[in-house]
Amino acid sequence: MAALAGPCSRCILPGVNGHVIVIGSINVDLVVAADRLPRPGETILGGRFAVHDGGKGANQAVAAVRAGARVTMIGAVGTDAHGERSIAVLEAEGIDVSRVRRLDSEPTGVAIIAVGPRGENQIVVAPGANGAVELDDADRAAIAGADVLLTNHEIPASASLEALRAAKAGGVTSILNPAPARALSAEVLTLGPILTPNEHELIVAIGNDETGAALDELVARHRGPIVVTQGPAGALLADGDRRERFEGRPAPQVVDTTGAGDTFCGVLAAWTAEGRTLDEAIVAANAAASLSVAGAGARDAMPRREAIEELLGL
Repeated sequence: MAALAGPCSRCILPGVNGHVIVIGSINVDLVVAADRLPRPGETILGGRFAVHDGGKGANQAVAAVRAGARVTMIGAVGTDAHGERSIAVLEAEGIDVSRVRRLDSEPTGVAIIAVGPRGENQIVVAPGANGAVELDDADRAAIAGADVLLTNHEIPASASLEALRAAKAGGVTSILNPAPARALSAEVLTLGPILTPNEHELIVAIGNDETGAALDELVARHRGPIVVTQGPAGALLADGDRRERFEGRPAPQVVDTTGAGDTFCGVLAAWTAEGRTLDEAIVAANAAASLSVAGAGARDAMPRREAIEELLGL
């Protein structure tokens, strides 16, 4: 049996611009930092353990709300301690959690993350309740009334597709972060969301092993812009015949790269929701991603609006 989380008394924040709805995963991250990442079959001792809040959807929602957007989260958790913690943390950020279901049939999602000395990581996810996310009429109506929809691949393909359909029907800008990597259906490409793959996800999305050729093929088949994220190198925008590179910003320090891509997507959504151009949104997202790697876990160093604007000189 599913129940909705209670309304958030702090979700309508003064002075925010634009409403972003995120439909995606909510996880708890169990993180071990080590001097190096293990090889297959190898055990490494001496790691340092920590518990962080995560899930691509929840991370992106936090990035968006800290960047100044009004954010509603659609997702699911279990009726366990991890689920209660996850909802409380999102609510404390000022995110509307009234569309988050509590499921007594599934546990809250968990990610097992190993982090190396340069912030590189290996991640295994047990989806739990995230695998049961689905939309109802109220969710579809909420999406149709938003400024931007942001979704990803850590929930069932049917749920993200239905969300994209609802956004298209309502004339709402949509962003699909196609992670974890999987092939993109013809209908998703026809719906034309802004796509934000990294280079690996780009190759998997189109089934071509050469990055440039994969991008050309995806552009030919897709009815929307594609923003290929490239880590510290920045991002490449492909939109029709246009190709433009947006240089990354040097990170002040690199502690953990977990969540940098989620930061990019959340800030991209927040800037877009307030009516900024896609170019402006990419520049802001690059800046935010560079700041986000300075802390442990996916969210600890996700920047607030003031820090992003300071780095951009605004």
